[in-house]
Amino acid sequence: MNHAQLTALGRALRLLGEHGDALTSTTPDAKLHEVKADLRRALDLLDETVTTAAPTTRCAEHPNGPVDEDAPDRCLLCETRRRAARRAQLNGAYGPPRPTDPGSSRYGIRGDRPQPQQRWLPEAWNGQAWQLCGTPRRDRREAELYLAAERRGPRPATAYRLVHEFTDYEVLRVWGEPVRVDIEPMGNL
Repeated sequence: MNHAQLTALGRALRLLGEHGDALTSTTPDAKLHEVKADLRRALDLLDETVTTAAPTTRCAEHPNGPVDEDAPDRCLLCETRRRAARRAQLNGAYGPPRPTDPGSSRYGIRGDRPQPQQRWLPEAWNGQAWQLCGTPRRDRREAELYLAAERRGPRPATAYRLVHEFTDYEVLRVWGEPVRVDIEPMGNL
């Protein structure tokens, strides 16, 4: 809105305020028609100055964002963020509490370690060696579909292969003998 529009709109609204103060039950129809014309003039000025769409939400950050009728500010984006924060609090997403057991390690125990993993690696022959040509997949069918799409692509390699990678935790060597030791002196008597 430029200065001239701002001045004209302010003048029209002040005039409407004066009309409102002067209204009584005995106001003649001619005066009401004058008020109606001044109202139309103010609305026309508003139409000229407003250039953006009316906000769909009451959110200052996303005024024209998607609408969620259940949200207090009708903003789906902000409500999604609030729901995620509430869910994180309920699910304890900040990680497990620090162990109070003095025998625990900051690196965890065997039960805390990840499970064995299997992955499917799509590889392409570059003329000299096999090289990874896509993201390793957890699903064999998805990896095969990816390679089929690569073969149909604009610049296919001369050969492709799918490598199955299976990882597990395996103890390779143990130094010394693990003996359970009570950390309290005198056997915690």
